[in-house]
Amino acid sequence: MIMKHLLTVFTFFCCTTFLLAQNATNNLEAALFNLPDVSFKKIDTPDGFQAAYELKVRQPIDHQHPEKGFFYQKVFLTHSGFDRPTIICTEGYQRPSNRIYELSTLLKGNQLDVEHRYFGDSKLEPLDYQYLNLEQETADLHHINQIFREIYKGKWLSTGISKGGQTTIYYRYFYPADVDVAVPYVAPLNQSLEEPRIYAFLDTVGTPECRAKIKAVQMRLLKNRQEVLSKLHWFAQGAGLKFTYLSFEQAFEYAVLEYQFSFWQMGNDCSKIPDDKMPLDSTIANFLAVSDLGFFSDEQIAGYSSHYYQAGDEMGYYGYRTEDFKGLLKALPMSPHPSAVFMPGKVEKHFNGELPKKVANWLNDWGNNFIYINGDSDTWSATAVRPSGKTNAVFFFMPKTSHAGARIKNMTKAEREKLVTTLEKWLGMEIE
Repeated sequence: MIMKHLLTVFTFFCCTTFLLAQNATNNLEAALFNLPDVSFKKIDTPDGFQAAYELKVRQPIDHQHPEKGFFYQKVFLTHSGFDRPTIICTEGYQRPSNRIYELSTLLKGNQLDVEHRYFGDSKLEPLDYQYLNLEQETADLHHINQIFREIYKGKWLSTGISKGGQTTIYYRYFYPADVDVAVPYVAPLNQSLEEPRIYAFLDTVGTPECRAKIKAVQMRLLKNRQEVLSKLHWFAQGAGLKFTYLSFEQAFEYAVLEYQFSFWQMGNDCSKIPDDKMPLDSTIANFLAVSDLGFFSDEQIAGYSSHYYQAGDEMGYYGYRTEDFKGLLKALPMSPHPSAVFMPGKVEKHFNGELPKKVANWLNDWGNNFIYINGDSDTWSATAVRPSGKTNAVFFFMPKTSHAGARIKNMTKAEREKLVTTLEKWLGMEIE
């Protein structure tokens, strides 16, 4: 009798839970159906959430002139509850599938993960780059915010990683009232096409011994040019890499110059850098692991074409110093410094640094309710937003942490407690 009673209770609990979840899904789908400019299809629901959908949101090509036409932007919605906070995730590139951000899990919130215009399935046809700018892309996010505020009426947050973190910053600048809190991760705020702060960082990060070992790898590769190129030729063939935007030798020299930047960005281990007593093959293997030759191939340059356009137009980027390699560079110029920006179709760069400087000044004076998460060993931390003392913004520069490691899950207990306490205060809610 006891077992029968327990089975009845368990069955009732399971059926009730299922019916509640089904009812919540039905209510959500009814709400989605009534939203303007939104179509949807159901996808697999991540653990801990009630439902998930892939959306197509109709967006004006030019938000100032809707008569110019529309495109459809891909968005992933993951639903937790109508009474939960909503996190809008501002991607910087394509978003091929749904992924859950740390804040969405921490806050048990609803999540809208927004693919960037001109990337992935959110491309305009034809691809007219005059409509790829920060004002238009943040207007996309504002349109989504205004649509979904009809069903999610609680607190809103924005977050993004790397270029997505940059998008979070610019979104808050153009539409400061859209969200209550902004949390950009590892987000540079570049103010020039060739950021001098990158060079200053690379001159001081780590130990002098480690920096000397990095330079020694670069020198060894360039001094053994013909043997290295011969081996890399077979590597490129095996990997199916094509080089027409850059010649093969240009790509090689770019990758050698990139080695220093990538080493620190991705948190590589100095103790694993081979010295000149080890076989050249060891140096080549280390080089390929740290500085991806394929990054300078046709396929990847084309894949990041919209990113490069933004860098060369408004967002700024970095270049490569050549002074230490006099007489060793054969395919790239010594001066001006080679740029890390590869404009689509090799059109001329037309960078205007006025907007990022305005944004930097605004953040210093008015950028409240920001939480910046950075790794202090990440090359991109060189151009991260820094405390001004004029706002309530909270900054985390996680010690000995790279671009990929600067996450809440890797924080110390004290750092996590500070983050959670800050969110609780700004959102007016208790976080488990």
